[in-house]
Amino acid sequence: MSEFLIITGMSGAGRSTAGDTFEDGGWFVIDNMPPSLITKVADLVNRPGSDSERVALVVGRGGPDAVHELEHEIEVLRRTGHECRVLYLDAADDVLVRRFEGTRRRHPLTAESVSEGIRRERQALEGLRDLADVVIDTTELNVHQLRGRLIDLFERGDPSVGMQTTVMSFGYKYGVPLDVDLVLDCRFLPNPHWVEGLRPLTGLDEPVRDYVLAQPETGEFVRRLGDLLDLLLPAYVKEGKAYLTVAVGCTGGRHRSVVLAEEIARLVEKHGFKPTLLHRDVNR
Repeated sequence: MSEFLIITGMSGAGRSTAGDTFEDGGWFVIDNMPPSLITKVADLVNRPGSDSERVALVVGRGGPDAVHELEHEIEVLRRTGHECRVLYLDAADDVLVRRFEGTRRRHPLTAESVSEGIRRERQALEGLRDLADVVIDTTELNVHQLRGRLIDLFERGDPSVGMQTTVMSFGYKYGVPLDVDLVLDCRFLPNPHWVEGLRPLTGLDEPVRDYVLAQPETGEFVRRLGDLLDLLLPAYVKEGKAYLTVAVGCTGGRHRSVVLAEEIARLVEKHGFKPTLLHRDVNR
């Protein structure tokens, strides 16, 4: 059977970029797909002689009725044995407003303000977001970064190894990422920012790494986190989770969280996974 990917989410969050990325990667992509036709397309591409092994369907605009219809079609695909994943793209409201204003487009769900359209759409899509296998927050991503993130998740990963994992560092001062499963706070550790000579460096530099790992609390934190991952990772795999993102944050996302993210990635690797490692705010 063919592999299906439903691309949906907030208007202005990057659906068109996602569709173009998958098309460049060799997927058969249909843009502005009406939800009512999804199962019909699935039947067509699975007929004998079809060479469409990977199909991406970009589903976007529509009110609550269209959203409910899409949820139903996704459930039908999964119930009938099709491999169907859902990619949901999101972004902060203020960023979506700026994107619409920058392109001078009207929001598809309202004749009033862009902000009101975003509010209505977010409310309508709430249930659909819960169905998603992957949620990507594009607030801080430009077009090239979004393409890279999609390639990391869907092209470089080997589905045969099971759950694809991502470990991310971030700074709380720039906001908690929206598209993660587990969030860890390492602000309880002494901050290298206040150590002369370490401030201009990052957690990727050996002096900062040595400083963070030398703290007694760090060793205990990593040990207990290892025990937690020993429990969680096999459990997630058993439940059929396809993607897992673990985020660890410190104040600015440059020192402690970067060191800890590198350590967490090593813990994940011990379970046979090949995690993607992202340092969201290390260069801020």
